[in-house]
Amino acid sequence: METDTMAHTPVNHPLRPLYRALSLVAGAYLVVFGVIGLIQTSGESFTGVTGVRVLGQETNLLWSIIALVVGIVVVAAGAMGRNLDVAAGKYLGWTLLVIGSYELATNRTDANLFGFSMSTVVVTYIVGLILILSSLYGKVAPQEQAGAPRQVREGRPA
Repeated sequence: METDTMAHTPVNHPLRPLYRALSLVAGAYLVVFGVIGLIQTSGESFTGVTGVRVLGQETNLLWSIIALVVGIVVVAAGAMGRNLDVAAGKYLGWTLLVIGSYELATNRTDANLFGFSMSTVVVTYIVGLILILSSLYGKVAPQEQAGAPRQVREGRPA
């Protein structure tokens, strides 16, 4: 018996170019933030709170490098398409939410590895949610594979 995975995720959504563009903008923001952060935090501590503000957020060298790498991967996957942007958005979006949650829990403690402030947590959540949203609606497939699961198309109970 053949089953369709993620049958409720839309395929060939009419607004997929918009979601792909949102993903590219989020990735470009991370690249710009990472580059400026690398410049501003060069010579600073690799981890911990440094007090360096970039685009209204606090950062350190470690978070600047991570943001740059994540941004490059998101932009590259978005430029290539072929559902690579869907996979990258899904996994990296959830990763950003986990990092944001960790930093929210450890804000104002010595365990604040990435030097986040509250504004950095909020922006990390927003970028992560944009990536997840774009991965939910950006999937493409040939027209014959799009639409309802096969059981529903053939009139069988799902």
